[in-house]
Amino acid sequence: MNEFLTWLLDAVQSVDPVLRTVLAGLAIMLETSVLIGLIVPGDTIVIVAGTAVASPLEGVVLGVSVVLGALIGESIGFWLGRLLGPAIRRSRLGRRIGEANWVRSERYLRRRGGPAIFLSRFLPVLHSLVPLTVGMSGFPYRRFLAWTLPACTLWAVLYVSVAAAAAGTYRELSETLHSAGYIFVAIIAAFLVLIWLSKKVIERVERKHIDADDRHADTVQDDVKD
Repeated sequence: MNEFLTWLLDAVQSVDPVLRTVLAGLAIMLETSVLIGLIVPGDTIVIVAGTAVASPLEGVVLGVSVVLGALIGESIGFWLGRLLGPAIRRSRLGRRIGEANWVRSERYLRRRGGPAIFLSRFLPVLHSLVPLTVGMSGFPYRRFLAWTLPACTLWAVLYVSVAAAAAGTYRELSETLHSAGYIFVAIIAAFLVLIWLSKKVIERVERKHIDADDRHADTVQDDVKD
């Protein structure tokens, strides 16, 4: 295990640092752009790039690149939503997402406002749909950035720091501990499981609130009809 993992980490680290940083930023830009985020595994690429961080400066530069990539990607989604939102929603790709998800994104933004933008960065599907929905809603771009910037920063810090710490710990232990490779895998796996569980908890809580709002809206409509 140690031999293979050392070879893999060395292979990643042998890639030019500038190229690694640019690729990570580009991947996260695509991951947060429109509906491409449902296909491009930006988080995986950021983790791989993070394992090659050799100094605090490299970690900071990688984190800044990831944040900028995320902001550019979400800004693309915002402005496409502002200019072409309904057309994208009616497109073949938009229909594949499902009308229920579009409606869910609209209701989520309407109920939560700014916090919906922040939390959507950590939610599946919504992290690609919310920027489009925000653009279509007329929400000011400056306020959109004010909410998404801290979310993108928190996301980048978590992924880069955990990947770098796991790789650094492995390199320190690999020469003296045969199970060092398993420790590295366990750290990454535990982090991904924790992220997945956090997303599920947030998604469940938010879905309950949305369902409650829907029931309240239906009750109000029924009272008006009566």
